[in-house]
Amino acid sequence: MSSKAGLSSWPPNIHQSSVQLSFCLIRDLLSVGLLQILKISREDLLPDQMEAAANGRGPVHDGKDDALSPEDLSEMLAAGTKEIHEKAENTQFVKDFLRGRIRKELFKRGAVALYYTYSAMEEEIERNKDHPHFAPLYFPVELHRHEALARDLQYFYGPDWQSQVSCSQATQRYVDRIQQVGQEDPVLLVAHAYTRYMGDLSGGQVLKKVAQRALKLPPTGEGLEFYQFDAIHSAKAFKQLYRSRMNELDLDLDTKKRLVDEAVKAFLFNMEVFDELEEIGKSIQEEVLDAGMEVHGGMGGDISKCPYYAAKMAASGGMAYFCQLAMAVLRHPTGQVLFATWFAALAGLAAWYLM
Repeated sequence: MSSKAGLSSWPPNIHQSSVQLSFCLIRDLLSVGLLQILKISREDLLPDQMEAAANGRGPVHDGKDDALSPEDLSEMLAAGTKEIHEKAENTQFVKDFLRGRIRKELFKRGAVALYYTYSAMEEEIERNKDHPHFAPLYFPVELHRHEALARDLQYFYGPDWQSQVSCSQATQRYVDRIQQVGQEDPVLLVAHAYTRYMGDLSGGQVLKKVAQRALKLPPTGEGLEFYQFDAIHSAKAFKQLYRSRMNELDLDLDTKKRLVDEAVKAFLFNMEVFDELEEIGKSIQEEVLDAGMEVHGGMGGDISKCPYYAAKMAASGGMAYFCQLAMAVLRHPTGQVLFATWFAALAGLAAWYLM
């Protein structure tokens, strides 16, 4: 019997219902599975930003409340450092880093600079932990980084790492300023802590993934402990708490403006360190490992908004985002199983129809 003739002789309502039931079963199976994949694949893209992207809202701002006043410290810092933040992210060193074009020697020297910076900052934080303008922001277990950086340096340089590293000129200027404010004007430590720690919990997590892939570092985290905040279970929630604590500090408007100015200085010190590393890199004859996040490959260097790039692409319907998401889904074992199930179901349905 011809398959078409056989099917055409069925009562139309039975044929239609059977086909509809088959497609409903496939649809439900795939819907449940894809929801699980999308939930997991967010971790393969950019943290915190994907929730907003999925809802079509564009970049999130990590718990900022619409009721915040423009005179709240967190708002003033965000607005006052926006321009210098973008400049810092557009330095050549950072752009190369985000593309995955990382020289291991420069990455090591960058970790050394961070070690001296955080050691100085956290020493001053300890000195001023009971100061009324800093005590609410004292989170040593959750935030302090100098011990993690020491472990990273031991991984890269060996047990005698301390005898092999030294503080560079640009880093020393940064350290000197941190020590000065800690001893003479402790309230300004808030600006340095905000600039460093909030950045580490945001864009720093992007850098971690790029470095791990480009430098082929162990998946167990050696060499990248600086980026790992074991005592913070939700970066988004913690950043919201930290900003809330900043806004509750009893500060007058002039002091808040001074904090914004100091945060701008902190970015400038960081840019000086980046530029110094870039100059050092020109004299290092080492093969560049170009295995970074492909999402930056076609951006022509315009990555000033890198931490929010995926969310922006999703919100605007960009094909690059959907291609990236599809690749993340297919790389995941559950995605592969569901794709195979979907293909087998369609093949089975086609075979049944042609019988």
